[in-house]
Amino acid sequence: MTDQTTVAGSQVSGEVVTPPPAEAPEETRAEPKRKNNRAWWLVLPVVVSVAFTAVIPLMTVVNYSVQDVFSPTDRVFVGLEWFQSITRDPEVRSALLRTLLFSAQVLLLEIPLGVLLAVSMPRRGLWVSVSLVLVALPLLIPWNVVGTIWQIFARGDIGLGGWTINNVLGVNFNYTLDSTDAWLTVLAMDVWHWTPLVALLAYAGLRSIPEPYFQAAQIDGASGWATFRHIQLPRLRGVLTIAILLRFMDSFMIYTEPFVVTGGGPGNATSFLSILLSKIAVGQFDLGPAGAFSLLYFLIVQILCYVFFTVLTRSGR
Repeated sequence: MTDQTTVAGSQVSGEVVTPPPAEAPEETRAEPKRKNNRAWWLVLPVVVSVAFTAVIPLMTVVNYSVQDVFSPTDRVFVGLEWFQSITRDPEVRSALLRTLLFSAQVLLLEIPLGVLLAVSMPRRGLWVSVSLVLVALPLLIPWNVVGTIWQIFARGDIGLGGWTINNVLGVNFNYTLDSTDAWLTVLAMDVWHWTPLVALLAYAGLRSIPEPYFQAAQIDGASGWATFRHIQLPRLRGVLTIAILLRFMDSFMIYTEPFVVTGGGPGNATSFLSILLSKIAVGQFDLGPAGAFSLLYFLIVQILCYVFFTVLTRSGR
C-alpha cells in the first residue's frame, strides 16, 4: 500500500510536491524608483552662483599667474616663472613666518579664553540672555570699524588704553613707532574681536551635555576641575575642532584690522601675507606675481587646514 501523507502541501507516492509561492498583493509590490531630473533645476542657481563667485575668478587668477601682463592686449606667457620668484622672495618668507606666528598666538590665547568664558557663563535664568548678548557684541562690529576703534583706543595721546599704559602703568607705549607695541596691539585687537566666537561655540557645546552627567558627578563628589576634565572637555572636542579651524583660517588671512591700525608697520612688523599680497596686486599692480602669490596662499591655507583637521580628528578617536 502506497504511503500517502500530507507534508507542507501534499505528498504523493513518497514524492514531496512543494506548493507554488504565494504572489504578493499588487499593493505591496515594490516599484522601481523613478529619477526626478527636475531636481537638478533646484541645484542650478547654486552651481551658477559658485561658478561666478569662485570658479571663474580662480581661473582668472590662474591665467594671470602664468603670464606677464603689460596691458589688456599685451601679455607674454612665462609659465612658472612667477611661482619661482615668489617662493624665493625673502620678503614673502618673512611675511609667512609672521603670519604663522600670529595664528599660533591667536589659537593659544583665544581657545582657552573662549572655553573659560563659556564655562563661567550662566546655564539658566535671565542672565543667560544678557550674557549671550554682551559676549556677542564684538562679533557684530565690522572689521574696518574694529580697526578704527583700536587705532584710537591704543593712541598714547588721545586713546584711553594707550594713555592708561603710559601714565598709569608708566610704560612707554607707542604702537606707531615700536614694532613690539604694534604686534601686541594687533594681537589684543584680534583676541578682543574673535574670542567671543570661540566662547559661543563652546557654550553651545556645554549646553548640549545632558544634565544627568553633572548630577552623577555631584553625587560622586567630583570637583569642578574633575567635572570639566572628564565630562565637559571631552564633549567639547567637536565644537573646539570647528573653532580651531575657523580661527586659524581667519587669523591666517587677516587683513583689514592690522591694515587700518598699523598699515603693516612700523617697517614690516605687522606686514602679514595678506597685506603683502595687497601691496603687490593693488599698490604695484603686478598681476602676474599677485596671481601666483594668491594661488600659493590658497594652497598653504588648504594644506594647513587639512593637517589641523586630520590631527584633531585622529586624536579624538
